[in-house]
Amino acid sequence: LGGLMSERLKHPKKWLVRLCLWLLSTCIGSLVLCGRYCFSSKFPYMHSFTQLPQKKRDAVLVSWSLSYFYHLRMLYKAMKLLILLVFFTQVNEKNENLSWKAIGYKGPDPEFKTKSMQRKTLRNEGLNDDDDDEGQNDDGHEEEAELYGPLYKGLINMQLPRNIVADSLRQVGFPVSVRNKRNAAPSSIASPSLVIKCDAVVVGSGSGGGLIAGVLAKAGYKVLVLEKGSYCARSNLSLLEGKTMDQMYLAGGMLATDDMGVILLAGSTVGGGSTINWSASIKTPKHVANEWCDEYELKLFESDLYKEAMEVVCERMGVQSEVEEEGFNNAVLRRGCKELGYPVNNIPRNSPPDHYCGWCCLGCKDGSKKGTSETWLVDLVNSGNSAILPGCEAIEVLHKKRRDRNVATGVAFEFQYMGAKDICVVESKVTIVACGALSTPNLLKRSGLKNANIGKNLHLHPVTMAWGYFPKTSSSGEWPEEKKTSYEGGIMTAMSTTVGNFGKSGYGAVIQTPALHPGMFSSLMPWVSGADIKLRMCKFSRTAHIFVLARDQGSGTVNSPYSISYQMEAMDEENLKKGIEKILRILAAAGAEEIGTHHCKGKIINVKKASSEEFERFVKEESSRPLRDLSTPLSSAHQMGSCRMGIDPKTSVVNQMGETWGVEGLYLADTSVFPTALGVNPMVTVQAIAYCTAQSVLDVLRRKKSN
Repeated sequence: LGGLMSERLKHPKKWLVRLCLWLLSTCIGSLVLCGRYCFSSKFPYMHSFTQLPQKKRDAVLVSWSLSYFYHLRMLYKAMKLLILLVFFTQVNEKNENLSWKAIGYKGPDPEFKTKSMQRKTLRNEGLNDDDDDEGQNDDGHEEEAELYGPLYKGLINMQLPRNIVADSLRQVGFPVSVRNKRNAAPSSIASPSLVIKCDAVVVGSGSGGGLIAGVLAKAGYKVLVLEKGSYCARSNLSLLEGKTMDQMYLAGGMLATDDMGVILLAGSTVGGGSTINWSASIKTPKHVANEWCDEYELKLFESDLYKEAMEVVCERMGVQSEVEEEGFNNAVLRRGCKELGYPVNNIPRNSPPDHYCGWCCLGCKDGSKKGTSETWLVDLVNSGNSAILPGCEAIEVLHKKRRDRNVATGVAFEFQYMGAKDICVVESKVTIVACGALSTPNLLKRSGLKNANIGKNLHLHPVTMAWGYFPKTSSSGEWPEEKKTSYEGGIMTAMSTTVGNFGKSGYGAVIQTPALHPGMFSSLMPWVSGADIKLRMCKFSRTAHIFVLARDQGSGTVNSPYSISYQMEAMDEENLKKGIEKILRILAAAGAEEIGTHHCKGKIINVKKASSEEFERFVKEESSRPLRDLSTPLSSAHQMGSCRMGIDPKTSVVNQMGETWGVEGLYLADTSVFPTALGVNPMVTVQAIAYCTAQSVLDVLRRKKSN
């Protein structure tokens, strides 16, 4: 826990946690933070927090969760999240956690563990022996792809000596200059170790960046992709929650708004969010496209090109809506909705009907989920004229004045080499930034872009949840089946729009299901005592969660890489409350024995024993609780709008072609360009916009080639 807080936690209020922990080690500090709980009838009559009995320590924490002082509520929320996350995700040398057996958790997918052992055996048998390499057939290449991932031929290892890296890039066709041959890392952009020339450089490999890179490479252009995260091939996945969050999530999954009001999850790996998302592949809702076209005058969204783009990306990802067997959470959602007469529909997914896996949030074990690293980036690698550089972070977009225009000329990036930071420069004809809505604004600001809209208008699709406990029974005909658990099965297969408001303002909420493994499950569940959280966790495997996601009108600002401010509007809060009310009814109608929310008071009702009056009172009380005071956890897996598209540089950052207003030849291709919140899962929409942007970039490259 200490290591996580010191090395991985980057929150701007971390100083507050350190200060409070120090104060709690002293009697005076404990008195300030804990009040009357520090007093005793026995000498020395006043004690520090560490000297208090457990019952009093529990009471102190509960008092913080309900405190009048906002900073004490922040402290409680931060410590609860961090401590429980660490406790339930830490593993021993066998990749096991001693609590998992008690809570009914299998750890990594057992089927995946078996396959991992088989892959290790293949490696040990020497698949890559020189004798076998000669005359290797397609089957051999398929085996290599299975072992090392489908992108292995297009990855450049920047940890190799610079001359070897330069030779690897030259073999692909990139002109490379080795400017600095010293072992010491250069100190500035003016003295880079390598200068690489290409047609297009793409910063970020997620849904937007990966698509545009694949389209340009397939058209025959030399494309270089820079990715801050690492590449986790199927064989290198651990499917361990803690390890994966550290490796594949932005800031190790330890990201929140400045006031701790919203926990933020975003991908940071080759493939970006498409590698760790939950498969939902929903086209841009018609009412949203109409709003962007009519109110924001963005004719792109009524064009034939945009319609074509949605069809192309859905076909490339293999999007379909069938499901052979529904997982625990989705089965509960569907059954509850049908019992109540609420609308419920299948969610289109970029995975096959038989994809029954609850670990997709930790990477796809077999490649059946068609994220960017299984589709567009494969096109890039297969082109033979492009490459991906993992572990490389862009530090500045380079641009210069040409006559009266500011023109992008490439990107400077850094990476760790021999214990120090090394800097290289990419010189390109066009530059595409697709770092995501939380990172793109910071790169543009560091690069000297002055547009006042950069970083503003951030939308988060705030989410809150409710839960229902379905105990196992001995009756064979009971539902849901005893074999099913909350963490297995397709993560998202069912959705209800009962509070969607699609036909009116378009600003409502959708009801879906999450993927919660023990770490995130425990950090979201209410904590009222040490004993209580253990009892709740013992019900983990049979506790269904359903969430409500609001299309938010409220917005925020990306101030710096780890400083994000956000203010949810009252209407967004009301939409979430309406969703919670519906979810509690859905859970009860589906047959839950106990139901509750994530509010810090942790109230529970036994549906089987409660009268109808008691049930209605509980639902009304729990669905009317405030959501903007840290008493209920809010989270976000979709961030968008921080560099929005528009027709006027006074109110937007990019035009309809995706090009920035201030710098010619600089394009954005991620969710930051969304004009407003979308209201549904954004993967198809961001890829469709990126596809349209790619056509504009192709036109520019063709013109430059002909000149």
